[in-house]
Amino acid sequence: MSVVREFMTTNAQCVKEDQSLRDAAVLMRDLDVGSLPICGSDGRLKGFITDRDIVVRCVAEGWDVGVKTAADLALGTPIWIDADASIDAAIDLMEKHQVRRLPVITDHRLVGIISQGDIARNYAEQRTGELVEHISAKSPAVPLG
Repeated sequence: MSVVREFMTTNAQCVKEDQSLRDAAVLMRDLDVGSLPICGSDGRLKGFITDRDIVVRCVAEGWDVGVKTAADLALGTPIWIDADASIDAAIDLMEKHQVRRLPVITDHRLVGIISQGDIARNYAEQRTGELVEHISAKSPAVPLG
């Protein structure tokens, strides 16, 4: 059985919870990514931020992205998966929460990210098609706040 650690991207970087949203946007640009995990000073996952979060929840609301921090967007409990979980468990979690990326955790520390693309490149075509269909079919609304 295939496990998450076999497919995940291992060079994931965090934005620190006390860094500004501008810092997060610059890091996304420099890394050429559209999302980043948010990590605390203890190295533990606090949330996940996307470029869309910054635009829709901050810029559109008139927030100062130089003042607001990543922690301001780290709402709720982060969704993550263990590196030794099965790929099917990752797919089920992505479908359930309608997300395209999951932080991967081992011993309470971020060790990677698994994305819909990682699965598509490495897993059964039919199962990947189901994942894309289920995630893309019903995109949840982004709450403003």
